[in-house]
Amino acid sequence: METKWLEDFVSLAETRSFSRSAQLRHVTQPAFSRRIQALEAWAGTDLVDRSSYPTRLTPAGETLYAQSLEMLQALQSTRAMLRGHSAAGQDVIEFAVPHTLAFTFFPAWVSSLREKFGPIKSRLIALNVHDAVLRLVEGGCDLLIAYHHASQPFQLDADRYEMVTLGEEVLAPFCRPDAQGEPLFKLPGRAGQPLPYLGYAPGAYLGRVTDLILKESGTAIHLDRVYETDMAEGLKVMALEGHGVAFLPHSAVKKELRARKLVSAVPPEMKGLEMAMDVRAYREKPVGQAAPKGTAQALWGYLVAHSTAS
Repeated sequence: METKWLEDFVSLAETRSFSRSAQLRHVTQPAFSRRIQALEAWAGTDLVDRSSYPTRLTPAGETLYAQSLEMLQALQSTRAMLRGHSAAGQDVIEFAVPHTLAFTFFPAWVSSLREKFGPIKSRLIALNVHDAVLRLVEGGCDLLIAYHHASQPFQLDADRYEMVTLGEEVLAPFCRPDAQGEPLFKLPGRAGQPLPYLGYAPGAYLGRVTDLILKESGTAIHLDRVYETDMAEGLKVMALEGHGVAFLPHSAVKKELRARKLVSAVPPEMKGLEMAMDVRAYREKPVGQAAPKGTAQALWGYLVAHSTAS
């Protein structure tokens, strides 16, 4: 039995809705339902009355709900005590960061912090976007750093979490140049001769933003998906080898653009094939005596002040 099953179950008991709880827990509804079913299999009995709407708990479910609250609270208290034993780690700030930002934005951002804020000790936890958000929700990091676009917001409760904008990132299409320095693949392509397209795997955050760029384009774009991965760095390597066009964050390709190893796949006469996103930091709001680490609190204060000033 996994503790996240109990957290899922508590959410379901409080929202009385599979769809709403799946949204709050940052999983698809089918995946959420499977986790509740796994908990029922572990318990050996039905916990949810699926014949009613809104969803109701069975008598066994009501019993488990009360016990789950106690168990989860006990686990959180135990974790807090264990962390208290490691005084040396109290000044280490833990960041949950999606892979692409971990490779591109984060190193330069930390360098800037050391110059302006002062030296910090940090621990980077690189994950996919879904797991990075889940890490914050489950209390496994001090700060989450992630992309944000208004069309793809995170479903984080504003009463529980707060955010600050750190900067901006632009997503645009790039490819390898030919011997004359011109794009090897030039958008928009033709219906009978689509361009090889290096795309993000289904569900990837940058893939959803790319889909929006293509959908909102005023020109029909003709692409043939020949490769996909959920990491921008993987797409960049394939683009450098000349395998096709990839939509990449500008910070991921700055060096390659300067060296002319990659070029824009958009001809000068075309517009609108890029999209700006915020880079944001999120944290759980301090409540009661659950104060954040002193260094994490000081850093957050600096980020808020810096964002306001800018």
